[in-house]
Amino acid sequence: QVQLVESGGGLVQPGGSLRLSCVSSGFILNFYTLNWYRQGPGKEREVVASISSTGVTDYAYAVKGRFTISRDDGERTVNLQMNDLQPDDTAVYFCNAERIPGVSSYFESHYWGQGTQVTVSS
Repeated sequence: QVQLVESGGGLVQPGGSLRLSCVSSGFILNFYTLNWYRQGPGKEREVVASISSTGVTDYAYAVKGRFTISRDDGERTVNLQMNDLQPDDTAVYFCNAERIPGVSSYFESHYWGQGTQVTVSS
């Protein structure tokens, strides 16, 4: 059974930090890029950060320099360290696994976690 389970969300003041974690199971991890998405109130879901199976990272412009994504395939986790949080970062954050191009379509293209709420407010 495939699972992506996020944790670490909560309420934080502007300028504060949070660390999100996502533990995965039930699929071949190195067939997938791991991503964090977010969906703010009244907004579309957007990708925040990505990390490839080889550790190459990419970030949305809005979070570059403040957020850091990492993965530990041995522990089957992907983390998102979020620093200098601002009210615009308020959103539900989702862990996502995206099948790497070239991997057989026999394997699912995307897996999603259930999301964790991050609220930045004074």
